[in-house]
Amino acid sequence: MNETKTYIQNTADLVHQELDHMSSNWTNIPANLKEAMRYSLLAGGKRIRPVLAIATLESLGGDGKLALPFGCAIEMIHTYSLIHDDLPAMDDDDYRRGKLTNHKVYGEAMAILAGDGLLTEAFGLLAQGAEEAELSVDVALGIIREATRFAGARGMINGQVQDMENENRSITLDELEEVHRRKTGDLITFSVRVGALVAGASKETLDALTTFSYQLGLAFQIQDDILDVVGDQAIIGKPVGSDEHNKKATYPALLGIEESKNRLQTCIQSARDSIQGRADLDPTRLLELADYLLLRDR
Repeated sequence: MNETKTYIQNTADLVHQELDHMSSNWTNIPANLKEAMRYSLLAGGKRIRPVLAIATLESLGGDGKLALPFGCAIEMIHTYSLIHDDLPAMDDDDYRRGKLTNHKVYGEAMAILAGDGLLTEAFGLLAQGAEEAELSVDVALGIIREATRFAGARGMINGQVQDMENENRSITLDELEEVHRRKTGDLITFSVRVGALVAGASKETLDALTTFSYQLGLAFQIQDDILDVVGDQAIIGKPVGSDEHNKKATYPALLGIEESKNRLQTCIQSARDSIQGRADLDPTRLLELADYLLLRDR
């Protein structure tokens, strides 16, 4: 497990360095907007999405560095969503990743624009990554098409809408899982699929990795929900109990802590089962990442 933690940290550091280098060289962007964009982009975080993109490519025998631009683009999309999630009109949070949220530092208008800027810059980076990896036009366009599907109104944003609409109402487990399948799972799934698409994975392997990533995305969200109840603010980087305060539908609220932990382990096991035994895929690193996420405290 220590080796896995080291791999995650080293890969996350590589992603952070690339994000810092790339964003420091942005030109023709107003200085205050660039500062606001970089403030949230470089605030830290687990970087688990780009780590998954890189690890998936490596598990298929590819050079993980080819996934770096795609992973950075996904992290930009993720960061934009967090900036907007934290706004007073959404979750109204004061802290993210242990720092004041973007709108608390730069104001609501600039925070909105910083998120918009990160989202649109991400698509240019996806195109750049496709060029650097010398992907075919069909694969490159497919990746960009998938970005709109998984991050857009049919994916992550769909989940955010459902999440807001479910506040202050009782929902079923199926409804809750659908929210998180979209809100959290879709961007994690896109991360894994990007690594597989860059590697030229077969349809069967791509399907198996998609199942893996959806189960992993659910597990990731369940653990987030659990940590919001029992975590340490100094470790997780945001106020504990914010979901309850915002009257969010969560696994602990619906199932209780112990049953949520059982559900978490079920999702992780389903993820593990989906990618074992494939001749063209070495699942070792991905299985280790799944186990690590089961035990994470942030």
